[in-house]
Amino acid sequence: MSRPSKPLTLARLNDAILGSFALVKPSETLDHLVRYLGTWSGSDKLFMVIQYALKLIVPFLELRARLQHRAGMRDAPKSQSAEGYAKLSSLLGDSRTLWRIWGLLPIFQWLISLERSPPATRKLLTIERLQGWSMLAYYPLEHLYYFGLHGIIPSSIPSPSTIFSAKKRRLALDFNKIAIWSTRFWAIYVVLHFAHLMEDRKLLKLRHSSIRKAKGTGLTREEKSEMEQRWDAFWSEVVINLGYLSNRYYFRRSLEKGLFKNEVRTITRSLNAANNFTCRCGSVSSGS
Repeated sequence: MSRPSKPLTLARLNDAILGSFALVKPSETLDHLVRYLGTWSGSDKLFMVIQYALKLIVPFLELRARLQHRAGMRDAPKSQSAEGYAKLSSLLGDSRTLWRIWGLLPIFQWLISLERSPPATRKLLTIERLQGWSMLAYYPLEHLYYFGLHGIIPSSIPSPSTIFSAKKRRLALDFNKIAIWSTRFWAIYVVLHFAHLMEDRKLLKLRHSSIRKAKGTGLTREEKSEMEQRWDAFWSEVVINLGYLSNRYYFRRSLEKGLFKNEVRTITRSLNAANNFTCRCGSVSSGS
């Protein structure tokens, strides 16, 4: 004889509908994703990947629309999807620049902590000091370019030499040159990071040899795993900086020429750097 079913009460209906997430198991992947995207750097890298991926997709959609138009499969040689993706990519790029408006704050924090907890060698300390000062020049110039590009600040400012003069003179602001100089200071940071990596490599090799000499035998499994992680982090940093350096080089050249001569090359380098950064964050975090 079958058991009588329980009456459908308001509490059971509440549990079945509003409490349906009780059937979903906790996910470590979701927890890691929330932690990663909860950081400014993590969300910026994700949006960078989306932005440049869309920039790669748009030309192919436009090409497909033109070919379909020639074949009589489309009324106009335009792709609405390409236009939408291009707008989203532009919006993401604009938003990423705006979100960096607070970029100076962590730089100040970094430079303050650097003097109180210096790195292992004097050379590393000098390199990181120079990197910090290059960022102190980079961020204000980028903000100035961004606000000028959007017409938030005027294209000319009063000349300091005529502040107390009856006849005022104005200085024109070349926002394109401001962007170039901003990129140059970022490139200085990246070049200095290569010097940082060279010093890191020396310290890694020194640590490896010192462990072997101290024991007189080979490394244990834990020590091998630790050294492998350190070397993986080191080579990830090398690849990331190669991507950033080439990306900034082509971006600066595009600003000087007034247009992107090879945007696909710039995009792929940016995606390569972002991909390696994202993969590294999932395993080993570097100290820079």
